[in-house]
Amino acid sequence: MHHLRTFILFWGLLLLTASWLHAEGDFKYSYVPKKVYENQLFPVTIIDSREEKSKPHYQFDPSNSVRPLSMKPLIIRNGNDNFYTFYYKAHKRDITVPRITIDADGRTTILEQRTVPVQKLKQREDFCGVLAADMKVRNHQVSHYDEQNYLVTLSIEAFEANLEDMHLSGVAESGIEELEREGAKVKAEFYVVIPTTRKKLKFTYFNTIKQQYVFLEVPVELLDSTVVTQTELNPKEDSFDKLKKYIFLTLVGFFFLMFLVYRDFFYLILGVVSLITLLTFYTPKKHICVKQGAPLYILPTKTSSISTKIDKELHTPLLGERLEFRKIEYKNGIIGWIKNEDLCEN
Repeated sequence: MHHLRTFILFWGLLLLTASWLHAEGDFKYSYVPKKVYENQLFPVTIIDSREEKSKPHYQFDPSNSVRPLSMKPLIIRNGNDNFYTFYYKAHKRDITVPRITIDADGRTTILEQRTVPVQKLKQREDFCGVLAADMKVRNHQVSHYDEQNYLVTLSIEAFEANLEDMHLSGVAESGIEELEREGAKVKAEFYVVIPTTRKKLKFTYFNTIKQQYVFLEVPVELLDSTVVTQTELNPKEDSFDKLKKYIFLTLVGFFFLMFLVYRDFFYLILGVVSLITLLTFYTPKKHICVKQGAPLYILPTKTSSISTKIDKELHTPLLGERLEFRKIEYKNGIIGWIKNEDLCEN
């Protein structure tokens, strides 16, 4: 009789637990990588095969310090199935994906922790430190940094990438700015200071899909188009500006000569218009005063690195404006951005 009661109690508890937990097929791991590399961002995907799709709530094991980069999963719907993907970042040791408790429809499913082995990549001198499913340089800009160096800024778009770790060896300075991550996609501005003698910027990233290094390359040329760009990085007068001056100077001389020859006021009007346009190229730049100790930023962004500080009160031409930043040229030809708050009060 005692054994019968024990048996009934056991099965009662088992049925109660089974009614409390989801069926195994409702939530389960769809993808967990078998291995990853150091600093790699990798996905862990959960499939939801319920017929009625209420929003699930996820709770990660608090005893495990590992957390996804975002608590909001990337959701992909395929037929009647929903796929929820969380992204994690590997470090030097094997990483243990935490146990996940999923609450939905008043019931709970528990997905046990998984351990993912971490391997070390074979290093290359030209490796930029980024591992990605895909990585592209959408556009780039080249501007003067000082008399011996260029500032090259790359607008990068990548997927499942650790762009925050990007760096280049053998350069004076480099860094990441304006990093934005949305699901698998990540965008950032990467800047690097290189000698003006370099003609190309070439490096590799590791493609986690192809399992191989992939080359990326951009030309290092101070083009005319870099003067008028969204970020207005290039402060120097380019050869196209000089060409426009020569053209209008020639037009002024031509139209006034034609007026003297034909005494036609139409040529005089054209000559005056050309002269006014020519004079606009020689209009002095506005000067501003910068406070002593003001930081000089490499890029006009809130998270930009500081290249140097103004050692004493500085009166200098204003080279450009962007939001709350002003572009100036400091001593030794150093170009940078200062904030409006660092302008002299008077």
